[in-house]
Amino acid sequence: MIQLKMLEHRLLRYLGISLGCLIASCSINLFLVPAHLLTGGATGIAIIVYYLSHLPIGLQTFLYNIPLLLAAWKTLGKGYTFDVIIGTAIFSFFLDFTRPLNAYAPVNDIMLSAIFGGVFNGIGYGIVFRMNGSTGGFDIIGAIVKKYYSLNMGGVIFAFNCLIMAAAAFLFGVAPAMFTLICMYMNGTVTDKVIAGFNRRKAVLIISDQAQHIAEGIITEVGRGVTFLHGQGAFTRKERNVVFVVVNLTQVSKIKLIANLFDPGAFMIVISANEVMGRGFSTPGVDIEEMLRRRKKKMEKENLRQADRKR
Repeated sequence: MIQLKMLEHRLLRYLGISLGCLIASCSINLFLVPAHLLTGGATGIAIIVYYLSHLPIGLQTFLYNIPLLLAAWKTLGKGYTFDVIIGTAIFSFFLDFTRPLNAYAPVNDIMLSAIFGGVFNGIGYGIVFRMNGSTGGFDIIGAIVKKYYSLNMGGVIFAFNCLIMAAAAFLFGVAPAMFTLICMYMNGTVTDKVIAGFNRRKAVLIISDQAQHIAEGIITEVGRGVTFLHGQGAFTRKERNVVFVVVNLTQVSKIKLIANLFDPGAFMIVISANEVMGRGFSTPGVDIEEMLRRRKKKMEKENLRQADRKR
C-alpha cells in the first residue's frame, strides 16, 4: 500500500514537472523567440546560438547540460542528478517539440512579448520547482558553488545571467537585452509567487490580558477559529495567553477593532502567511451562542456527576 502511494506520488510529480516544462517551452517559442528576446541559464545561451546559426534550442540545451550533469553526479549525488536529468530531458524535448509555435506569435509588440513571456515562463518554472524538480542549467552550477564555497545560490545564478545579458547586448544591441531584463524580472516574480502559493493570508498574534474576550469576539464577529498560545513576559514574568488566528486580508481591520474594543493597549502583530492549509480555515463561522449553550450543558452534567460522587 505504501509503495503504491509512493509510486502514485512520483507519477503525479513527474506529470507536474512535464506540465511546467511544456508551459515554459510554449512561452519561449510563442513570445521570446519571435520577439528576438532571451532567457536566463543554459537555455539563454542556446537561444543566442539559435539566433546566430538556427541550431535547435532544445538539442543545444540538453548538450550544454551534459557536462553539468556529470559534475552534479560526482559532487551532488545520484538522487539529485537523476531528477535533474529527467527535468532537463523533458524540457529539452518540449523546446524543440513546440518550435512550430514560432509562426503563431500572439503579439507583435516587444514589450508585451517580454511581459507575457516572463509571466508564462514563471508559471512553468514555478510548477517545476513546486514539484521539487529542476530543468538543469545554472541551477546545477549554483548548487555546486554553494556546496563548496558557501556562496549564495541566487547570487551565482544572477551573475551568470548578467554575463548572458552582456553578450546579448554586444551581439544584438542594448534594446533586446533591456527587454530581456524585464522578461527575467517578471519570470522571477511569478516563479516566486507560484512556489510560495497564491493562497496568501494574514497570521495575527495578539498579546493582551483580555485574550479570552478578544478570542470570543473574533469567533463571533469574524467567524474564524482561534488558538491560544502560552506566553510569558521576559521582564515582568507575567503569564498570558497569546491569541493566534489566520484570516483573509479584508478581515484584519475587523480584528483590530475587536482587539481595540476590549483592550486599547493590546500588542498586535500581523504577519503574511503563504499556503494556509488544514481543517478549520475555510469552515463557516462558529455560532458562539450555540457553543456556549453546549459548554453550559456539559458543565452542568459534570457538576451533577461530582455532586453524586460526594453523596
